[in-house]
Amino acid sequence: MKWQQAIQDYTYFLKIERGLADNTVENYRLDILKLTNYLSEFETDVSPITIDEEIVQNFIYIISKLLSERSQSRLISGLKSFFDFLIFEDYRSTNPLELIESPRLGRQLPDTLSTQEIDQLIDAIDLSHPQGQRNKAIIETLYGCGLRVSELISLKLSHLYFDEGYIKVLGKGNKERLVPINDYTQKYINLYKNQIRNEQQIKPEFNDILFLNRRGAQLTRAMIFTIVKQLAKSANFSKTVSPHTFRHSFATHLLENGANLHVIQQMLGHESITTTEVYMHLDKSHLRSVMEKYHPRA
Repeated sequence: MKWQQAIQDYTYFLKIERGLADNTVENYRLDILKLTNYLSEFETDVSPITIDEEIVQNFIYIISKLLSERSQSRLISGLKSFFDFLIFEDYRSTNPLELIESPRLGRQLPDTLSTQEIDQLIDAIDLSHPQGQRNKAIIETLYGCGLRVSELISLKLSHLYFDEGYIKVLGKGNKERLVPINDYTQKYINLYKNQIRNEQQIKPEFNDILFLNRRGAQLTRAMIFTIVKQLAKSANFSKTVSPHTFRHSFATHLLENGANLHVIQQMLGHESITTTEVYMHLDKSHLRSVMEKYHPRA
């Protein structure tokens, strides 16, 4: 088996069998290409079936000098997954990364914005611009529903259940979930939908997509990042702000105001509660107030 065929089969498995998003699949593919580029550079003629632990260890040692610990960890995890796939398909009997440990990573706390900072960002949107109303609806939806970027750009008109107070979201692994949506966020979506979107010429294949670009097509992930980056610049923010910052802020503000962690987990679409627990980085005054309110000895 050649590397090209193995990578093609593996990416097909990730996309079809595991239902991973295109960006995730591409990241896995790029990690394997780092290994094949190393083999080519050092003229090491081995296949995915014959490559051994020593070659992989040398590759990890060399590339670790160029990557952060977090990137190293992801690379090792991705390669382990690739060789596990080859074992599953009976191409190999062992995983050459079995004894290679990933760097120990501390838990990285997500960046968040205060409610005042979010209002400041939204106030910086130029509503006189043709896309201003759309961008306001985008930011309100990111923050009001805690969506991932991929979930935002694929949000459909047919999945807006405003009368019931929910939207249907297509999350990771093509898993659907219902997310509550408040009247405030609904208002700005309706303003965009009725005043801006209804006046556009929409390409037939995107008739059911909510947020569109000026050409009547679906927005890309890159465009959402650009919108947020330009907005942060307009608001003179010194901190780094990304679309994911609104998702982190959504979860943190809910938790700070007393929401149940398991409820937040469901709204975010996290499979494991441990993923949601990263939002437990509350200030000490809040933790103390919880202790005083709920502990019998307080």
